[in-house]
Amino acid sequence: MTQGDVVIFLRSALWTVMKLAAPLLLVSLLLGLLVAIFQAATQIHEQTLTFVPKVVGIAFLLLVLGPWMLTNLTDFFVSVCQRILLL
Repeated sequence: MTQGDVVIFLRSALWTVMKLAAPLLLVSLLLGLLVAIFQAATQIHEQTLTFVPKVVGIAFLLLVLGPWMLTNLTDFFVSVCQRILLL
């Protein structure tokens, strides 16, 4: 395995991680921002109030995007195994 192969493998691994994590992080960020604006407007400063919408939003997103995420992860795993077998 050459250095070029390692760089290609790491680039594809990082790209896969970013593709899978980005929707979850964006939803968590947006829900946290909305809850923070709501808390600032109503002056309700309950610590657990930020976690419930995030957990519900992430769980819903995992149900919706789960098959797509699993397909991407499976495709990456298959490509890694094919590269290992070619060596």
